[in-house]
Amino acid sequence: MMTDIAIIHVRFASDGTVAEISERPSPLSPQQWFKELSDAAPTLYQALAGGRGIFRLSRQQLESAREKALAGAAA
Repeated sequence: MMTDIAIIHVRFASDGTVAEISERPSPLSPQQWFKELSDAAPTLYQALAGGRGIFRLSRQQLESAREKALAGAAA
């Protein structure tokens, strides 16, 4: 059986901040969501050329990170 994998795309601005990131909960900035994913799955990030990168997470890891981030944003 194959696990559902979510690929989260990240694009960085020239100053190194996160310009865009997919699957981002609306209360969070792109930079905040990148930090949450980096904390939740630091070994699952892959840097790509051209100021881009991706996280490869299971759907369960993604939902867990989203729930934690939203709980933190509400606090």
